Amino acid sequence: MSAHRPRKRFGQHFLQDRSVIERIVGAIAPGPGDTLVEIGPGEGVLTRVLLRHLPSMQAVEIDRDLADRLEAEFPRERLVVHRGDALQFDFGVLPAGTRVVGNLPYNISTPLLFHLSRWAERWRDLHFMLQREVVDRMVAAPSTPEYGRLSVMLQTRFRMRRLFGVPPGAFRPPPKVDSAVVRLEPRSDAPLDGVDLRAFERIVAGAFSARRKTLRNSLRVEVADFTALGIDPMLRAENLSPEDFVRIARHLAARGARLVGAHSGQDTA
Repeated sequence: MSAHRPRKRFGQHFLQDRSVIERIVGAIAPGPGDTLVEIGPGEGVLTRVLLRHLPSMQAVEIDRDLADRLEAEFPRERLVVHRGDALQFDFGVLPAGTRVVGNLPYNISTPLLFHLSRWAERWRDLHFMLQREVVDRMVAAPSTPEYGRLSVMLQTRFRMRRLFGVPPGAFRPPPKVDSAVVRLEPRSDAPLDGVDLRAFERIVAGAFSARRKTLRNSLRVEVADFTALGIDPMLRAENLSPEDFVRIARHLAARGARLVGAHSGQDTA
């Protein structure tokens, strides 16, 4: 079978380095009883190695030609291929305890991470290959240049660890950036339990919409509210921990306060 020509519109960069593939599978350590779904299996190089350890698995693939190839190679009792865009896929149909893996297209990685976080409590863990810059933002600590909206939104749901870096030469075609593999595990303490998620998202987005503004100006929340929480209103969003944002959301909800001036938008970190 001839090699698939990578399609730019899908952001396709196919992993081909066997040592990297084995290292990813080693980090996942799949077992016979696992329910695993792969996002963007592509040419199936990772899929084949995973299926050495699993009786069956599932995959989500947007490229019809690649989906055809996978279905021709693997019987349905071994690999179920869901055809379509992972950004539109209802991951809620998968059972609790599902494990997720993928070499995510860099052009949709951030919105896809937000999409998957909607079902955070259903996952056992998630292992992703991503642009190194995105991984750095995911795991960033407060008061660092990389810390931003993505950091807060994911760190309130997951414990995350950067596992190892991957050079451009591990892919076909090589991307223009370095990559990294990251592990996400749902937080057992569930800090967002009982929090209005839409309000929380608005608060975080509003706070980071203008990184150089103080909290008092970016959120336009009464100084008394920050004082009650022991938070200096002259700090910037990047200085607050994820837990601080949760406390703000809970406090404003308890007061019935409406956030003024915050809006959803892209993370500028």
